[in-house]
Amino acid sequence: MSGSSLAGQVVVVTGAARGVGALLARKLAARGARLALVGLEPDELANVTAAIGGDAACWTADVTDRPSMTRVAEEVAAHFGRIDVVVANAGVATGGPFLDSDPDVFDRVIQVNLLGSVATARAFLPALVASRGYLLQIASLAALTPAPLMAAYCASKSGAEAFAHSLRAEFGHQGVKVGVGYLSWTDTDMVRGADQDEALREMRAKLPWPTNRTYPLEPAVERIAAGVVRRAPHVYAQWWLRGMQPVRGLLPSVIGGALGRREMRRAQPALARGAGVPRGLVGSGGAADQAGRTAAHHTRSR
Repeated sequence: MSGSSLAGQVVVVTGAARGVGALLARKLAARGARLALVGLEPDELANVTAAIGGDAACWTADVTDRPSMTRVAEEVAAHFGRIDVVVANAGVATGGPFLDSDPDVFDRVIQVNLLGSVATARAFLPALVASRGYLLQIASLAALTPAPLMAAYCASKSGAEAFAHSLRAEFGHQGVKVGVGYLSWTDTDMVRGADQDEALREMRAKLPWPTNRTYPLEPAVERIAAGVVRRAPHVYAQWWLRGMQPVRGLLPSVIGGALGRREMRRAQPALARGAGVPRGLVGSGGAADQAGRTAAHHTRSR
């Protein structure tokens, strides 16, 4: 097998209905992988699956639902005969002042981004042990540096990063490789949804270069796909993120000190204008997550 090929390998991608997950699935299929797509939006998943073609298949599941994820893992293994790679990509976000946040929405970000990754690993790791495979946990710039107005997202991505590092140490002797993927602000529904919040948009615009840019999706996902081929321990969707690692220990003091106080003072007018406006999960993916949970609640209530 060539160094740029995934020929015949079975790859599972969660959060595959749109954005990073959908494009990553296409890029991995172009490298010869056989794709199993997992997500909450059956119509969108079906469209992505049809676009990939071949023997790609999709499963509708909430990554926080452990029994559902166990079922999906069993069905994927039965359908393809093996599982070689799992990309834990599913994620949601919200923003705004912590004390003004909806506790259920805040907790949902933790549940999907951290506990959903835990449920994904719990379901699929037995198959990866059998194949001596690779698990890539998608994290974020938010795992490297804290940020005001983003407490839920930063906490969830930091936790997911630490979880993946722990799994790497625990399963390495069994031949399983574990990687962490880092993305800065990338042009997805989630980021465009976050930019609809005036305070978040203004604060992000004042961040130092290169953290204040929105980066195009295609080259970011191309870097992630290349990392999957290499089974890399760290994958950086934007080149400069690698340089954040050596200084990450300094960032909480910098951002939590004078810089954070200054930017929060500057944000007060925008925050005041947004006071009382409910903040839910951002973007189309967030709306789909809310719709899925509402439908599940109605089903249980019958």
